[in-house]
Amino acid sequence: MRLRSVLSATGFGLLVAFGMFGTSKPLQGAAPSSSTDAGRTSVDLAKGWRFRFGGDAASVTSAAYDDRAWEVVDLPHTWNRIGEYGTTRSSAINDSHGIGWYRLHFKAPARVAGRRQFLEFNAVGNVAHVWVNGAALGMHAGAFSRFRFDVTDRLNPGSDNVVVVDADNSKPEVGATTENVIPLGGDFFVHGGIYRGVKLIDAAETQIDLLDHGGPGVYVSTPSVAADRADVSVLVRLRNLGMRDRGLTLATRIVDAGGNAVAADSTRVALARAAASTATRTIALPSPHLWRGRKDPYLYSVVVELRDGGKVVDRVTQAFGVRTFRFDANAGFFLNDEPTPLHGASRHQDRLGKGWALTAADHAEDMALMAEMGVNTIRHAHYQHAQEWVDAADRAGMIVWAEVPFVHESSLTNDVPSAALIDNARSQLIELIRQEYNHPSIVIWSIGNEVDIRPTQLGIDKPAQSLVVLQSLNALAKQEDPSRATAYADCCEDAQAIKGSQVLSNVADVTGYNRYFGWYYGEPAQLGPTLDKFHVRYPKMPVAVSEYGAGGATTQHTDNPQGGPVNVFGRPHPEEYESWVHEESWKVLEPRRWLAAVWIWNMFDFSSDLREEGDATYLNDKGMVTADRGIRKDVFYFYKAQWSAEPVLHITGRRYVDRAYAVFDVRAYSNAERATLFVNGESRGEAACPGRICVWREVALRSGRNEVRATADLGGTSVSDAVEWHAPDAARGVRIEVGTLTGTTLADGTRFGSDNFFVGGGGKSLNPLTKPGEEKAQKVVSAGGGPAVYGAYREGAFRYEIPLPDGRWQVTLHFVEPDAAQAATRTFDVSVGDKTVLSRFNPAAAACGALKAVERRFTATSQHGHLVLDFRPIAGPAIVSAIVVVPE
Repeated sequence: MRLRSVLSATGFGLLVAFGMFGTSKPLQGAAPSSSTDAGRTSVDLAKGWRFRFGGDAASVTSAAYDDRAWEVVDLPHTWNRIGEYGTTRSSAINDSHGIGWYRLHFKAPARVAGRRQFLEFNAVGNVAHVWVNGAALGMHAGAFSRFRFDVTDRLNPGSDNVVVVDADNSKPEVGATTENVIPLGGDFFVHGGIYRGVKLIDAAETQIDLLDHGGPGVYVSTPSVAADRADVSVLVRLRNLGMRDRGLTLATRIVDAGGNAVAADSTRVALARAAASTATRTIALPSPHLWRGRKDPYLYSVVVELRDGGKVVDRVTQAFGVRTFRFDANAGFFLNDEPTPLHGASRHQDRLGKGWALTAADHAEDMALMAEMGVNTIRHAHYQHAQEWVDAADRAGMIVWAEVPFVHESSLTNDVPSAALIDNARSQLIELIRQEYNHPSIVIWSIGNEVDIRPTQLGIDKPAQSLVVLQSLNALAKQEDPSRATAYADCCEDAQAIKGSQVLSNVADVTGYNRYFGWYYGEPAQLGPTLDKFHVRYPKMPVAVSEYGAGGATTQHTDNPQGGPVNVFGRPHPEEYESWVHEESWKVLEPRRWLAAVWIWNMFDFSSDLREEGDATYLNDKGMVTADRGIRKDVFYFYKAQWSAEPVLHITGRRYVDRAYAVFDVRAYSNAERATLFVNGESRGEAACPGRICVWREVALRSGRNEVRATADLGGTSVSDAVEWHAPDAARGVRIEVGTLTGTTLADGTRFGSDNFFVGGGGKSLNPLTKPGEEKAQKVVSAGGGPAVYGAYREGAFRYEIPLPDGRWQVTLHFVEPDAAQAATRTFDVSVGDKTVLSRFNPAAAACGALKAVERRFTATSQHGHLVLDFRPIAGPAIVSAIVVVPE
């Protein structure tokens, strides 16, 4: 399948104006700011709101209500504070659901004949009801889009006015106000509040439509693009709120990035009284300068004016870009007919301590971080993002997947979704498309994400449940904008060990597969064959990877990410494990150039009250960067080395300062061909960097503090990186907690490192890995050493090649039989070199039963810097729970 679009454009900011026309009461804070453009005036109503969460709603909407005891807040604002780094919930977290009340006093302009006033809200989470001067104005259902109300007839001209808003983020439940408002669920928190800006707009009653689903009223596309000419189509939605017919001039001009008019058009339009209408003009743009993504994100502007003779009645300016794009099922993505492999990440709109109440500076920092990592595409998860953010994407040259918040489930009752819910989903999709239509960065309208995951997990088989909504949304997206592709992000086709999956691929133009091999299931290497299978199954459909990844906690570390199972829904989440999953996943993704795109999940750790994982509470920790934007995780530099043109050299594991072992592999990410390592000023040699990964095997550190530095040359540019690590004394031996990712320290201070130095076998946990606070039946081991030593094991045919100074060592092996069914039959040998130290060993027989600890001690000699222990199965797999090697 080949999808081709020549649509382009970008939202530039609808509101520009002249002169302040109102002030707030001194009690309410600073006076509002204003801006102007011919025909319109806007006043920023960000300052001096009064806020209260919950409480008795009686009389709150009255203009006479005394709100002086309420908290004074400025916009953007949310009462929620979700997520923190720490393993216990603190009092700083506010995950309250319900109604937050907002009140603002402001002065309205004097009444001028032929003028109208509009309140504009850029987003309120999740359902908003608005009153002005005690009278109900209207409501809006949906947390992410802009909406406006005509308030002209509700204002007191030239005097004090009161606007009251209830922002309701109640949990979606049967009978709740949010029962039929998407999203019904999801792995993110819906913040309550007026978390984006509010304006009061004064405009002519005959206007470019301010009531068009929150859109700009001007919609730009380029249906034909060639080197010598582009046809720019400008659809203008007009509205006459007056009571007489009007004949006006519609003047349109295109302005280049230098401010020069390069094309123009003018026509007469008739606007019937109290009616809406449209006008479409096509303007020839000579020798168009293309919007070329990250290479050259060039933007034009279109200026549309309604004129009455020489007077400008209304004006709207929108930036746009001229570009073509297409998806090819076998060749990937093309921008302006150039093959452009898309690699990027998803982004949620929250930040630690701020929630959704982001500033323009916050958006700019996020975009800068993504650009630094080398991203060229962004997936908006899982809803409409702020205009400032999409503007930034246009300027940065990002390719964007924009999404409607139809996610997780389509019915609270696992039944066919209600007509009200479908209507709400359709309404939010129209708002998304109209409000973001003009952005050249956007190439995809996504109609949903994992909408069948809840019924799938519950084993409910109702194929029409989600499909009927997706089909409706896909048709609507094509009706609103036939030039862009549609997409759906799938979780559950051929789902692993889950019954009741619906097949939703092919409902949209592009299918993105959310697949977490190496995290929730399987191994990263399985991702490639899985994608190949879908590519064969749907040969004409462009296939993308819309999510993949793993959690990573910057305070939790492992000596070997393959040492044991990871507790995906709990703790720990070693930072090195996240890096390993991405390294292995990219190995299979990078060569499959037929993929439409790949998006990492996620760019930043983000709030989710479903999560108590890693080193955080109420955060999903799959980000490349921490939620406070304070730490770029190691994996950030892995992708920077893959995707960025900047010189990169980054030593990994830098936060694992106090090491469990004195000898280990040192790793770095670099886009240099080779790098050199120095330990305490002494060269440890060069390493090649295949796949942008440099590895120095078995680097020995001295006891205590070590300075480790790497250097490289990239085309004449020298780069370096340095870390400080503290190591134990190698002469004192090693203690290995087998089958674990992070090791442990016993009550007496004895430290066991995580499983390492093994070849073969598989690390396993004795008991199910649980979420914090989750109770499951536990196997209990009796005997010395404690459950910390016997909580995991390695099983199979395997050996340990432990780096140690040459000499004689005392070796203690700790065993426990975890499986009563194998207690009588499991036997294996253990050897050191050619010497068998344990023959036909049966742990249960030696301990007189299963779940009873037993140890065996012997003396062994290390040679050539290694002590090698071989575990060879005889009947059933070999097993060991801990290894202690100390000087003889």
